[in-house]
Amino acid sequence: MPQTITKGVKTLLEEANAIVDTMSIDTAKSAVSDDAYAFIDLRDIRELQASGMIPGAFSCPRGMLEFWIDPDSPYHKPVFNQDKTYVFYCASAWRSALAAKAAMEMGLAPVMHLEGGFTAWSKAGGEIAQRAD
Repeated sequence: MPQTITKGVKTLLEEANAIVDTMSIDTAKSAVSDDAYAFIDLRDIRELQASGMIPGAFSCPRGMLEFWIDPDSPYHKPVFNQDKTYVFYCASAWRSALAAKAAMEMGLAPVMHLEGGFTAWSKAGGEIAQRAD
């Protein structure tokens, strides 16, 4: 029997974008060098290897986000236990909207996501670093 999806990705994105603040590319260009912000790259390793990342960003594959945020998880990462504004980004601001909403629901704050994602960052001439392995 085929599945009946009752809430599609469009609705999920609308719900996330209704509550998650968005950071413009121009603001991000200034904020990237400000220690008050932690940029979190949600793209997978293949994307990072192919196109690089925002300098100083922390790589967190989307599938690990909740595990890395939770201090009670054996996978917790200290980057998520700082007094900073967390700016999530992905390729086009879809995964980041959903991730930021999930992070907010977990209690991480303040949280934002990058308008247009890494694609918009690149098109706007934002600095790009190669992923350090």
